[in-house]
Amino acid sequence: MDAGVRNRKNKSSPKAGKNSKESIEDLTPAENHVMLKQSIKQLKHLNENINRDSVCCAGVNEELRDGKGDGESAPDTPPPETAPEDTVASPTVPKEMPASPKTSTQKSSTHKKSKNANKTSSAPPPLELSLRLDGMSVSIFVLSFITRIWKLETPRGIVFDELHYGKYAGLYMQNTFFFDSQPPLGKQLIALAAYIAGFDGNFKFDRIGTPYDPIVPVSAMRMVPAFFGSLLMPTVYNLMVELGLSHYAGGLAAFLLIFDNAVLAQSRFILMEGILMFFGVFGLLCILKFRRFYRQPYSLPWFACLILGAASLGACFCVRYFGIFTFLLGLGILTRDFWMMVGDRLVSERQLLGHLLTRAVVFITIPLALYIGCFYVHLSLLYKAGPNDNIMTSAFQASLEGGLAAIISNQPVKVVHGSQITLRHTHGRTCWLHSHDAVYPVKYPDGRGSSHQQQVTCYSYKDVNNWWIIKKPEIEELVVTEPHEPIKHGDIIQIVHGLTSRALNAHDVAAAMSPHNQEVAAYIDYNVSMPAQTHWRVDLLNSELTDGYWHAVESQIRLIHVNSSQALKFSGRQLPDWGFRQHEIVTDKVLDQEDTIWNVEEHRYTRTDDKKEREKDILQSEMIPMERKNLTFWNKLFELQYKMLFNNQENVAGHMYASEPLDWLSLKRGVAYWISANSNAQIHFIGNVVTWLSGTLGLIVYIGLFLFYLLRRQRACYDLPEDAWNKYCTFGEVLGIGYAVHYFPYFLVDRTLFLHHYMPAYLFKLCLLAAVIEHGHYLIRENLKAPRLAKVYVGAVGAWMVAILYVFWFFAPVTYGTTDLTADEVMSMAWRDTWDLIIHKQ
Repeated sequence: MDAGVRNRKNKSSPKAGKNSKESIEDLTPAENHVMLKQSIKQLKHLNENINRDSVCCAGVNEELRDGKGDGESAPDTPPPETAPEDTVASPTVPKEMPASPKTSTQKSSTHKKSKNANKTSSAPPPLELSLRLDGMSVSIFVLSFITRIWKLETPRGIVFDELHYGKYAGLYMQNTFFFDSQPPLGKQLIALAAYIAGFDGNFKFDRIGTPYDPIVPVSAMRMVPAFFGSLLMPTVYNLMVELGLSHYAGGLAAFLLIFDNAVLAQSRFILMEGILMFFGVFGLLCILKFRRFYRQPYSLPWFACLILGAASLGACFCVRYFGIFTFLLGLGILTRDFWMMVGDRLVSERQLLGHLLTRAVVFITIPLALYIGCFYVHLSLLYKAGPNDNIMTSAFQASLEGGLAAIISNQPVKVVHGSQITLRHTHGRTCWLHSHDAVYPVKYPDGRGSSHQQQVTCYSYKDVNNWWIIKKPEIEELVVTEPHEPIKHGDIIQIVHGLTSRALNAHDVAAAMSPHNQEVAAYIDYNVSMPAQTHWRVDLLNSELTDGYWHAVESQIRLIHVNSSQALKFSGRQLPDWGFRQHEIVTDKVLDQEDTIWNVEEHRYTRTDDKKEREKDILQSEMIPMERKNLTFWNKLFELQYKMLFNNQENVAGHMYASEPLDWLSLKRGVAYWISANSNAQIHFIGNVVTWLSGTLGLIVYIGLFLFYLLRRQRACYDLPEDAWNKYCTFGEVLGIGYAVHYFPYFLVDRTLFLHHYMPAYLFKLCLLAAVIEHGHYLIRENLKAPRLAKVYVGAVGAWMVAILYVFWFFAPVTYGTTDLTADEVMSMAWRDTWDLIIHKQ
């Protein structure tokens, strides 16, 4: 113990060493006397501390005798020389602290008990929860929530796409099937709120502006996007902070989004963008927080961030398919981080493989399970036939309660000689093989001649002229024989039109609208040199499901013309007025294509050979009982996915409010969302002009500065310190690339686009603007060393924020729809763009 004390005194005393001795000799006797008193006082204080530490040191000495230390050497890093007098010595001290053998012998057993008790009391609990509120995040949420729920029920009328999403919520309430080309998660959240609020779905969403009935819980349904839109703002704030930016930059980004009129409109009404953007940004935040636990792999926070990130990004994709861009951005961040880990020599190859597999499994299974799960709920709830079920195949419709299922529930299964059928185009546009008592014109406008035979078309509506009779060539009668003559794969048949009794025919005459294909007609014998070519071969595409027999509904077939070896095809072209604007049917030498696939929908057996009686039977739709089978969930899911991906339901050509991606940069065109039928109050989808144009300018500034810094660094001129440069690149990688992946793909999209498609990209642009503003302040303060100019810069930013608030307030009447407008203002809204509106109002 004495050795340890001597060592501490030698190391810690301010009078130790040669220099100290020389300084003492230079002191006067009076100064020497004062210093001596101070030294004696310090030694007395040290001796008291040593006595208090003796019990503790005894236990340490026992550890040293057990092989945990040498018991002689002094500690490398000694404890402080003195301690406050009111502090009680801790029962545990660093292991290097030596102890007196005598003290150790006397206090050994006592210290063992004390040490064990302290180990038990100081051990952390197995599960510890702590709650910490971020005041900035809470304040941002509250402010955002207030701006979104203010007069939430106003206007009490259908606003823009509430026409669709409100209708879908009502159909969920009534379990009625509907078709939409986007995933159902967002619509299900709206429907859940409507269900909790007691909505029964008995309201007809027929057109924009229709007043809501009192039974419609407008506030509850609008609360869902308002809540998610409010959560978006603190999420953006935390995302900015996680990127290494200051809390002020995060607050500025949230401010820009809160007081943007376009963002407010999208998160205030029954629309999907607020929900979509929250899930996307929250997923990215979780992925960035995942970086914090690089040195704590497979810990609870590590797994929590990874799983939450995958689930949130998957949910973004389940709201709208355009959420795949955010999902790919998060996956890119994760991939880049893993690539950096590959260069870490402290991580073994086995550990790298484990990290790769874990990330892959989580980011595949969780989003996929969420995607399939929301469709399982969707198809389980919607089991009744509805207004859009004719888009689906006959087999799908047959699985629904009512509709086609009611029609075919008692019809026969096997197609036989004498069967009366309707042939439906299976994929793509819904239409049925059709003929009517009208012929092709003798000559077309381009001078080509036709066969002048009876027209055969594809008609998009149910009609008695859609009925055809299946006939074997060797049997003259058109009635079902006893025993039945079932049609099998590869059989040769004739197809006779039910009401005109003319057989389906094809010949070497160019089709009306598709001259490279052959014309299809119902054969009329004009006693000219054009013999009938009415034989067709049945090619079953899924014969393994029906043992090689042709079945109604479930069998998918191609009809191959025997003479030309071409397939009956829906060309997709529309005939002119002489063809009643119906769609063209041709034959095509390319057999393997989806427009050559057909299936039987309605089916019954012909019981009489008399033509008039047969026509009466067709009109009366007599059926023969037969049990039907339902499709499995997986069959329904695969078919629905196919229809959603290739059905162009949302493509509305020539819409007056459609816009191009280049128009979005300058806010060239907004969208009229709602106009009151009783007053001039209205809602327009218009962004805050100041933030909109500032965001575009900020994007240009960031790219310009990045290229400038990059060229300068290539010339070994480092304008920024390495940490500042890395931060500049980091927020550019997330925010800049985030903007690019959400904006540039729209240049390749072949569909009608509106300004609201720009919202996810706009969010990243505003975040990048806030980051650029903070970087400008850093350059002035650190590089230019101009504190006064920095204050002027902050003042200018403050004035700019005031301008944002003014423009937000200026456009608030057409964002909330609570104020009547004058006639001049209405005309400006309706016929002029945003810039004209501002000039006119001022």
